[in-house]
Amino acid sequence: MRRLLLTTTVSLLALGAYVHPVDDPRSFIAVAFAQPGGIRQNPERDAYYGDLHLHTTYSFDAYVLMGTKVDPDQAYRFAKGEPVDYLGEKVQRREPLDFLAVTDHSENIGVANETENPNSELMQTEWGKTFKKDIDGQGLTIAERMKNAFAMLAKYFLTATRVGGPAVQRVEDSAWQREMAIANRNYEPGKFTTFIAYEFTSMQDGANLHRNVIFRGNTAPSPFSSQDSRKPEDLWKWLEKIRKDGYEALAIPHNANASNGLMYDWTTLDGRPIDRAYAQLSADNEPLSEISQNKGSSDTHPILSPNDEFANFEIFDTLLVSTQPSKPQGSYVRDALSRGLIIERKVGVNPYKYGIEGSSDLHSGLSVSSQEDYAGNIGGINLGGGRPTKEQAAGVLGQTGDKGALAGFSMLRTTSGNLTGIWAESNTRESLYAGLRRKETFATSGTKLKFRFFGSWGFNRGLLDGDDWVKTAYASGVPMGGDLPAEPAEAKAPSFAIWAVKDPNSANLDRVQVIKVWEDNGQQKEKIFDVAWSGNRKIDSRTGKVPAVGNTVDLTTGKYTNDIGAAELKSVWTDPEFNPNHLAAYYLRVLEIPTPRWSTLLAIKNGLPLPKGAALTEQQRGWSSPIWYTPAQL
Repeated sequence: MRRLLLTTTVSLLALGAYVHPVDDPRSFIAVAFAQPGGIRQNPERDAYYGDLHLHTTYSFDAYVLMGTKVDPDQAYRFAKGEPVDYLGEKVQRREPLDFLAVTDHSENIGVANETENPNSELMQTEWGKTFKKDIDGQGLTIAERMKNAFAMLAKYFLTATRVGGPAVQRVEDSAWQREMAIANRNYEPGKFTTFIAYEFTSMQDGANLHRNVIFRGNTAPSPFSSQDSRKPEDLWKWLEKIRKDGYEALAIPHNANASNGLMYDWTTLDGRPIDRAYAQLSADNEPLSEISQNKGSSDTHPILSPNDEFANFEIFDTLLVSTQPSKPQGSYVRDALSRGLIIERKVGVNPYKYGIEGSSDLHSGLSVSSQEDYAGNIGGINLGGGRPTKEQAAGVLGQTGDKGALAGFSMLRTTSGNLTGIWAESNTRESLYAGLRRKETFATSGTKLKFRFFGSWGFNRGLLDGDDWVKTAYASGVPMGGDLPAEPAEAKAPSFAIWAVKDPNSANLDRVQVIKVWEDNGQQKEKIFDVAWSGNRKIDSRTGKVPAVGNTVDLTTGKYTNDIGAAELKSVWTDPEFNPNHLAAYYLRVLEIPTPRWSTLLAIKNGLPLPKGAALTEQQRGWSSPIWYTPAQL
């Protein structure tokens, strides 16, 4: 394993940041932090929105395949809402984010863009000169860059061991120091939070096993990469080791949809059945999983959830770097949640007890989450110099040319960045990180939906009518990400307080659903309950489902109206089919009314035919972290 680069702590006053040491590294959940004066604190918590997965020019693939020149400082400033230069024009985010983690790939971090400096140590080596020739040989156009994508990735990026020798190592160390310094410089407690972070880029026969590693503090050791080990469990062991040295961090798996069933398998990567020790290691170090992003949704797949009429949303079901189909089983979060219950029944610990988050994984350095600001082009940004020409748009939409292909898959299958919501007392590293650890998080497909989810054994139906209902819910129940307490003798079933409100700048709400998964005699079970919906619709007695809300989208203009749907939905719901003998998990899905997809907007704007092979309209959505039930006699 590469040596740990122990960084010097930078003056906290100079950075405007602060740290709070923890005596017991494993007590990170329960620690209370005092905040300096002037920072808003809400004991009932506010929702903060951000992106925990973004790449800049420091990422090998972003620079080599996509020509990205945006650096981490520009990425943070754009996320704050500041104007930045992008391909010769000033661009500004539609709405600022509350937090951001730049997660450049740890493998050869900062090496590719270093080739621009002919006087660098790297460029005096034969390896560096050969690398530069390979990059230049790709050409300057997107199509030319893509032709040899596999060869470049295999030779320099997805290698099992480190390449380039000491000079490359020194470049990586320097880049990591800059990543940390830039994150600290852009951290504004109470206003905008940055996280030191990176991506662990493990591939197993093309199957995606990537993780984003998020640090709580203002310094971190050099990254543990897939060139140290491709096994996720070795990453977890490294996290355990550095935690003892005072570095608190967690890992977040992403793009399980492209993992070919390996991300949430019944076995370890070595093929061993998951035992208690492995399950505990996973649970301690991966409290969250990414449910949706630019390369598709990892909620569920129509094959896994044939009775879910909303399952066919942003399906990306091949491997990332080939057209090989990715096996659905073991590749989706809903499947993982029920698998985890079965494993817990066997070994006593749930390795897949995930909270939920959503991110962008965009490689342009600029995090956008609006359908209007995404154009399917390789950088993914429909802003400034990134806006595609009509000819380029036709290619992206699959109508001409190379069909916007990257490594064999059509960009038409991608989408805008997604968002993570964190319920936290304040917008600081400590408070937001604590929210990640306790899983009081949710994801949206890009809009700023806001929703609460509490579970209890005794919520009354009038709970949500009170002005202080949130305080009551915290006092007498558990929020999203929590475990229901032991079932009281007099209780018959758990009840849940559910509240959702629309994004002020987006579409009205269609409905709120509770998705329940449970185990029954070693079998995975799931059921979806409509619990709150707009208008006067009634549940169909034949299907047990609420009818469709309707669709106001004009496919000639790309406009929609909020004449249907609701601004707010709420309910206190009791599980009508509760069985106290079964482990179970419940999570929310909140659906907006239909709006135009980015590909529809791009076609209309450029006077092109509406694309085939992609939805013309979609219902943007959000997912909460689950609330779990465990029988007393497990």
